[in-house]
Amino acid sequence: MENNNQREGGEMALEKIAKENFAVWADTLLMKDPKKVAELYSNDATFLPTMSPDFKHGELEAEGYFKHFLEKDPEGMVIRDEVQSLGQGAYLHSGMYNFEVGKNGDRSVVEARFSFAWRKEADGKWKIIHHHSSVKPA
Repeated sequence: MENNNQREGGEMALEKIAKENFAVWADTLLMKDPKKVAELYSNDATFLPTMSPDFKHGELEAEGYFKHFLEKDPEGMVIRDEVQSLGQGAYLHSGMYNFEVGKNGDRSVVEARFSFAWRKEADGKWKIIHHHSSVKPA
């Protein structure tokens, strides 16, 4: 049986990984390259985007979504989050984030909820296996 220090250390390590992976995702958005963003998604990923009514599947459909979303010059920032282990090599990162979108001089903030499920692949890279984002209700 693990003690609290081991569990807390594991949770803290997982939170660090989640923050690093979110930073990679957010920084990749700033590159404005939909293919690079889509490469963060697994081939079997499911994706319910914030600004689309469609249910997306896999890297190719993620790329199609980000082709249009990146035209809005999005910049995302986590406001509140939680990280939960899904077993060895996977975790759920959920919470609230804000996106600033629009062209210079005409930017607005979209408040949204999110959940990312990440899985460590055989090559050691973390990939998004599920992403859900929705506008925060008033």
